[in-house]
This record gives sequence, C-alpha cells and structure tokens, in this order.
Amino acid sequence: MKSTLVVLVVGLTPSLIGKHTPNLKRLAASGGMRPLTTVLPAVTCTAQSTLLTGLMPSGHGAVANGWYFRDLSEVWLWRQSNRLIGGEKIWEAGRKRDAAFTCAKMFWWYNMYSSADWSATPRPIYCADGRKIPDHYAHPSQLRDELDAKLGRFPLFKFWGPATDITSSKWIAGSTEHVMATRDPTLTLSYLPHLDYDIQRYGPDLSHPAVQTSLEEVDAVVGGLIAAAERDGRSVIVVSEYGITPVSDAIHINRAFRQAGLLAVRDELGHELLDAGASRAFAVSDHQVAHVYVRDPADTSSVKSLLESLDGVEVVLDADGKRENGLDHERSGELVAVSRADRWFSYYYWLDDDHAPDFARLVEIHRKPGYDPVELFVDPAIRHPKLAVGWRLAKRAIGMRSLLDVISLKDVKLVKGSHGRLTEDPNDGPLVMSSRGDLLPEGAVAATDFKELVLEHVFG
Repeated sequence: MKSTLVVLVVGLTPSLIGKHTPNLKRLAASGGMRPLTTVLPAVTCTAQSTLLTGLMPSGHGAVANGWYFRDLSEVWLWRQSNRLIGGEKIWEAGRKRDAAFTCAKMFWWYNMYSSADWSATPRPIYCADGRKIPDHYAHPSQLRDELDAKLGRFPLFKFWGPATDITSSKWIAGSTEHVMATRDPTLTLSYLPHLDYDIQRYGPDLSHPAVQTSLEEVDAVVGGLIAAAERDGRSVIVVSEYGITPVSDAIHINRAFRQAGLLAVRDELGHELLDAGASRAFAVSDHQVAHVYVRDPADTSSVKSLLESLDGVEVVLDADGKRENGLDHERSGELVAVSRADRWFSYYYWLDDDHAPDFARLVEIHRKPGYDPVELFVDPAIRHPKLAVGWRLAKRAIGMRSLLDVISLKDVKLVKGSHGRLTEDPNDGPLVMSSRGDLLPEGAVAATDFKELVLEHVFG
C-alpha cells in the first residue's frame, strides 16, 4: 500500500490557480490537475458524502447540509453523526482490500461515530448559561487532549463567523501533520475551509486584495502539508467540493410562502419561529438550492408554479427532476428549487424585523432553519464593532446574560459569492490535483469516481 494524503481545499477552482498559489501550481505541473464534475446540490455535506462513498445523494442520503426531519417536524442542519450517511465509506473499502489499511479523517464532515481509525471535528461546549466554548471532538478520545496540548484549544470562532480567518485551517493542518507523524495512517483526509469564506465575502474576484491574500494563505498551509507528506513518501491529492459564483442578491423564498398563506409561524415572547409541522409549504434554504417541503400532495403543482414565478429561480425539480439529478431520496423536499448563478436563497420567513427570532442576529448555525452567509459579517450598522463585541463579552464574563447579536437582518447584499448549483464553466468549478498525474483520467473526474481514484493511489 502507498500512504496517501487527501487535502480538501474548499472553493478552489482552476481559475484561481496562478501566481498567488505557487505550491498548488507546482503540484499541478509536476503531477496533474483535472476538473471535478460534482453533484447537486454542490454543498459541503452532499459533496463530501459523494466523494467518500462514490454514491449520489439518493444513495448516501446527505441531500444538503441539512433537511426537514419529518418524523420530528423539525429542521436540522450541520448534524455530525456518520450514521446519517449510507453506503460504504472509503476507509471501509480500503480495509476490505487489506486489513492493515488505516484512515485518519481530520475535520471532514459527518465525522462523529464513524468507523475511521482516527478523527477530529468541531464540537463546541454549550453551557447552561448560554455560553458557547470552543472545543472539538476526537476519536479516540485521548486524541482531543493530545491535540489541545500541542496546538491549543480549537479556534472555533475563527472557523465560522465574522472573525473567521486562516487560523482554523492552520490548526487543522497542524493536527493533520501530528496524526500523520504519530499514527502513520494509510489514508489521511484533511479539510481546509478558509478560502471558501473569503470568496463568499468578496466573490471569486482575483483582483480583490482579500481574495489574493486568502489564496496565498491557504496555499502556504497546503504547501506545509505537501512537504510533510513528501518527507514521509506519501502521494498527495488536492480536491475541492464546488466552485463559487458571484452573486448580487438573495431570494426570500420563505417570505413568498408566508405571503401566500402557506408557511406558518408561532409567536414566542414577540419573536416568530417557523412552525414547520403546521406549514403547508416551506423551504430549507441552502446556498443556491432550496428543498421545498409540501405537506399535502395536492398543493405540489401550485407551489411549483409559485416557485417558478419568483425572480431569481432558475429551475424547480419535481419527482422526475430529482430522479435525473440523483436527489430522489426520502429526505429531499417534494420540490427542489435552484437559483440563478447570481442569486442565493435566504432562510428569512418573518415579514417584520421586529418579530425576527432572537437567534437571527447571532452566529447560530443549528437553530436557524437554513444557511445564513450573512453570519460572515458584523452588522454594518454597528459603528464600533470591536467595542460592541467586547462589551457583550465583558457582560458575559461577569455573569450577565448577553446575546452576541451583531449579525445584520437587512444586508443580504453583503454576500458576494455563493454555490450549490452546478457551474457552467469547468474553470469555475471544483478540481482534483494529484502528485500521481499518471493515475488521473484524460478528462474530468466525476465526484462518484473520486473514491476509486483515491484507492488506486493507495493500492495501485
């Protein structure tokens, strides 16, 4: 077996490879680079599950980053149990070929309770007083303490939110190098999210100084991982999940359902909460794709017509469309809406900001019934953001209850990049690089073939 490192650089596309990415450019030149044909929706949980199982969403069940759990009548995003994902995982396939095969899964999603040999994933501590303390979950459990001792506490607030920067990707890379050095896995999977965030903030604009800096930063981190892998004689694969397109505005799909009398809310102390179980139709918005759940089949046709009339909606998939796109799974909505390349779907369902839920102004990825990229920005209406955040944290430190309510409810146009739909130009889509260019096919690599491609690197 040939030990192999797979580095997932989120948001990386062929068009971004150049003078700001010398390490990645060198890998592509010495080995090879191909476009990756990804799946719909082109979002983290779906794409990663396909890469690691070789299955379409209809096979592995990760139809988005979250979905409506019909038996609970609740929307849940960003779950972490690997038991939610069907199909044979890449490390299970490797063990079938050789019982000595081992795998370290470092921060790829659905990482808890998997059958990988070693793993780590973000897992905050939620205290009873409302505090959220940075932490991570690792298997075996002693690996958590080992990584904390070596690298410090996992920098959760640098992993997502307005303070996000390269720090968390550096931490993940450091944990990856440590596991490679101390455990020597046959296959090591590492996840670097940094680039994705700044391209959502600023768009895939190579002329933007912040994008140039992000490319240079993530390239340096990848360069360190490549160097560590080469010292150990490992093959190296770099892959991305999706490409990000420039966007100009959001589609408020749930507000359209609310205005049509299809979406229900309940009042809690003046705040409106989505009442999914009582709604005739609502959407779980996820970047440029929205799963639309319709309670009564008799309403499906009229709901589809409403969706098709919304400005910015490109296509609405019914049962046939879902089947054609590998989305015919019980977790999918009765309909799936896909936006135009220049738009994305908000989760907003309230019609008056005074009645928005209290968590709408927070970085709160688990309570919001949809993805909210505005969490990457401090509300521009806050004149002194550092002072505002510091004051709220100070009140918490002395035992006072205080919300970190610094996220805007009005400025969806802050978001300059999004993903989820399939990009037209392969240069703007995901990619695969390998130090073993001889193992890459002549044309594009299908996401469903990536699992086998990695196993070929290991077993020849």
